Amino acid sequence: MYFSFSPDLIANMKKKFSFFLSAVLLFSFSLFSQKADIWKISPDKIDANNYYGITVANGMIGIVSASEPFKVKDVVLAGAYDLYGRGRVSNFLRSFNLLNGYLEIDGKRMDSKNTVHLQQSLDMQHASFTTSFDYEDKATVTYTYYSLRQLPFTVLMDVSITAKKNININAASVMEAPDALKDVQNYYNEIDRPHVVISLLTSTAKSPTGKLLMCASNTFLFSEPHGKEPRVIHEMWDNNMHLMKFGKQIKAGETYSYSIAGSSITSAHHDDPLNEAERMTIFAKLEGRERLIAFHCKAWDELWKSDIRIEGDDQSQQDIHSMLYHLYSFVREGTSLSPSPMGLSGLGYNGHVFWDADLWMYPALLVLHPEMAKSMVTYRFDRLEAAKRNAFNHGYKGAMFPWESAGSGAEETPVWALSGPFEHHITACVGLAAWNYYCVTQDKNWLKEQGWPLLKETADFWASRVERNGPGKYDIKNVVAADEWAENIDNDAFTNAAAKAVLIHATEAAGVLGLKPDPDWVQVANNIPVLHLENGITKEHATYHGEGIKQADVNLLSYPLKEITDSVQIRKDLEYYEKRVPDEGTPAMTQAIFTLLYARLGDGEKAFHWFKDAYEPNLNAPFRVIAETKGGTNPYFATGAGGIIQSILMGFGGLEITSKGITQIHSALPEQWKKLTLTGVGNEKKTFVVYK
Repeated sequence: MYFSFSPDLIANMKKKFSFFLSAVLLFSFSLFSQKADIWKISPDKIDANNYYGITVANGMIGIVSASEPFKVKDVVLAGAYDLYGRGRVSNFLRSFNLLNGYLEIDGKRMDSKNTVHLQQSLDMQHASFTTSFDYEDKATVTYTYYSLRQLPFTVLMDVSITAKKNININAASVMEAPDALKDVQNYYNEIDRPHVVISLLTSTAKSPTGKLLMCASNTFLFSEPHGKEPRVIHEMWDNNMHLMKFGKQIKAGETYSYSIAGSSITSAHHDDPLNEAERMTIFAKLEGRERLIAFHCKAWDELWKSDIRIEGDDQSQQDIHSMLYHLYSFVREGTSLSPSPMGLSGLGYNGHVFWDADLWMYPALLVLHPEMAKSMVTYRFDRLEAAKRNAFNHGYKGAMFPWESAGSGAEETPVWALSGPFEHHITACVGLAAWNYYCVTQDKNWLKEQGWPLLKETADFWASRVERNGPGKYDIKNVVAADEWAENIDNDAFTNAAAKAVLIHATEAAGVLGLKPDPDWVQVANNIPVLHLENGITKEHATYHGEGIKQADVNLLSYPLKEITDSVQIRKDLEYYEKRVPDEGTPAMTQAIFTLLYARLGDGEKAFHWFKDAYEPNLNAPFRVIAETKGGTNPYFATGAGGIIQSILMGFGGLEITSKGITQIHSALPEQWKKLTLTGVGNEKKTFVVYK
């Protein structure tokens, strides 16, 4: 059964009825536990030898956890690229590690060897990461850090020390430059005003080629009233590292708290990054701890108004919250940026943008947060001219988007990878994303200004890309398939069907805007072939003979392309290709498509099998972070999370993006799930409910 409620209807229902919502019991969690807290991931054990960090991010700056007290593994800043390292292409840059520090108690520095009862927890509801531990019989220490949602370039660490005996502490904030940066400059300033003293620990450095200036600054926030706060001392260690520190006596039974607020920004984001980093840190200092945390939590409460709620399966619910949490963390409204396959969890895939963004992460965000998805499609629009130059260089018309994109929109695939010059289906994915944004938002002004240029240029590309060999034989030859094990083949199923879809959608967009479409677009679309084997199975490409595949290709013709709509054919293709996916090495999004299609076919149990297979074998301790492949160790794989979230929204939830907006079609839930509720869907923020 399906029910759709508008916000007005919900408001009226609230006026007539009052509901008492019982609190959800919180259970402790371990990687393989039976019970799970649906909002917090709190491992029973932290093992430094089997530790894969989890990310706290705000769509611009990502902080990756470490097992060592008062350390973080990485600080990654979106949109900061330079040419260095692997592949002679632009890569993500690590930022200054502006939350690293140390704490000494009675002259003894805290580390993993002299602390006990170490516990860590991720609060997904309010995007905070907490570590706590005991030091001998002297103190309990807790610290929590945030990548502040309301301030894109600013982070906060909140520290609390409870003394069990009289103790002396020395606490430091350490600013260290990553190895790849050069020409490091360190600054320390004190701003003394009648009502406040602000100590600024600041560093700048140039990116490897000198293209960018990267800057970071932080400061202490003390709990004492002005005039009674500790004296801050600055120490310069070497060219790449300096620190500020303070000392304090704490009596037995007392709890002492302090915070560190910091900001990091580059010349890719601001014309004056040095002064802006310090200005933002001063702003955070004078906002104060309570306001910073309150505004951060309020922003996340707004994000979670668009949610997926599963009744009857707490572990699946926690896992889905984790996937949504990461997607929300890796994308930000108003940035004109798009996430890489690993989001802001590190330097995976060099931080480049692939079809992973447009086809796998984007649709889930588009349905739940169109304003965030808009940043991703604007990223492509801003690089349209670069894509047109790329098409020109290859002898084609229109726009040819790069397989790997970074800052400029030029091709960033390392030259040894054939996907760069040949994996052309990315251009269709960009066109599809543009059309789907209009479908969900019905924003004709956006369609005219940004969507139409993207659709027109991608359609022109495909009209020039085909080889016209007679009716029904407008072939697309020499491509790398969506199944990337198939290189330099002809008439790949996904590439051909995606090209057809863009040509048709460009024609539809012209109609919406009252423009005259190129009549050749429909002519070409009607003659691009989709091949079949002798047994009627959709054939992956012209020379395909039943071999194993790296990832879904043919099955994408059912969703999202809607090229194949007959349920018998969908099932035949599913049953054929699911047997040709190797158990190891398959990207997580393949099983997500199997999940989605079986749910739509009404087979909830088989869908649930593929849902679990899509990510559980890919999980890494201690926070259940998803790797790209089964047994892989390169988390966090946001692409897979995007595919799995689509399998919930569009599979079990039955949502469908159409030219008239979001509708709902029949689907089936697994036996374990009693009810599925999708809240905050689309521009109208509707609620959809599916009952078992």
